[in-house]
Amino acid sequence: MTEVRPHVTVTVTDDPARSVFVATLDDGTVAGGAYYHRLGGTVIFTHTEVDPAFEGQGIGSRLAAGALGLVRAAGGKVVPLCPFVRGWMAKHPEHDDLLKTFTDFGTRTGGPGAGGPAAPAAGKPAPAAGE
Repeated sequence: MTEVRPHVTVTVTDDPARSVFVATLDDGTVAGGAYYHRLGGTVIFTHTEVDPAFEGQGIGSRLAAGALGLVRAAGGKVVPLCPFVRGWMAKHPEHDDLLKTFTDFGTRTGGPGAGGPAAPAAGKPAPAAGE
């Protein structure tokens, strides 16, 4: 098992070609990654991996913090679908401002009061397109 010194530097960088934030140790060893999808300025975290040789040594926490720092610096928001990132954020509420909230679920285009065509009255066919 590889030992990581408590003072080891973990650098987190974005690899957009692979859709992953990469955690690299000061000796150049890649220790893990936080995978994501981008939707505009929103980063949707889907999965986080830490090399088994480095598990339990705080690499995942530093990866999450670094990735969120990069998202913050870019002015983005996050959707933490990944259980690790979601759990880490729950323990670190100082990052709550990065959470993407959904308040606009689209505009209704049909039905009463929707601003679109109303439903046809009983017994009448629906109007054809363009009517």
